Amino acid sequence: MTDITHPTTDIAPYTRGEAHTLAATEYARMRGVLTQLGADDWSRPTDCTDWDVRALAGHILGGTEFFCSPSEFVHQLRAGSAAAKGRPTVDGITEVQVRERATLSTDELIDRFAAAGDRAARNRARLPAPLRMIPMTAQVGGRDEKWRLSYLVDVVLTRDTWMHRVDLCRAVDRPMTLTADHDGRIVADVVREWAQRHGKPYAVELSGVAGGVFASQGTAFGNTAYGHIVIDAVEFCRTLSGRGPAGTGLLAQPVPF
Repeated sequence: MTDITHPTTDIAPYTRGEAHTLAATEYARMRGVLTQLGADDWSRPTDCTDWDVRALAGHILGGTEFFCSPSEFVHQLRAGSAAAKGRPTVDGITEVQVRERATLSTDELIDRFAAAGDRAARNRARLPAPLRMIPMTAQVGGRDEKWRLSYLVDVVLTRDTWMHRVDLCRAVDRPMTLTADHDGRIVADVVREWAQRHGKPYAVELSGVAGGVFASQGTAFGNTAYGHIVIDAVEFCRTLSGRGPAGTGLLAQPVPF
């Protein structure tokens, strides 16, 4: 078995500069996926069961444009709150994002995403400190959590775009571009937060380019008392996001995406 290479305590949270780089890179990679879609791909079903590829792309565009201007930010919050009708506000926002972009041609959708990605990454990075501290409520695994807006803009939005890139590549049966410096860093941060959330000893070997070997301090592989897990890195993240079969044991601990 591979030696432990990444104790959880060695995985640092993103700096603001790193968060900006990861966001910009992820938007660029998403643009690459969208531009490669063929005419027959847009109607394919996705792992987001309410959305086909076209609807999912509308949500991705809407989520990116959410941070392109203050007026769009306020519009989506207000319209999403009204559309939620007792559901979590985020459900209303995503509904609005898809509905308001449903009439765009696929070329228009791709062009707007290309224009929005870099701008959204810059705006997220430049969010003033007082706004970064704004409290918000989100649901994770069916339970309400209190977040700061900084966590959403630095971490969750990039994870969300990354996971939807997974969704799109799976839907159209094409390989996903993965690199250790970008995708591996996103996966490592997911491991860090997952470990903090469950708070138990663990050892996990994530296979693939974006993977690695991770463990709580002092934990070794081969000891079944320590939640010893071997799984593909992308499938690990899909499981924690609630996609596919429900996780068991420590994999039942959700992480926001």
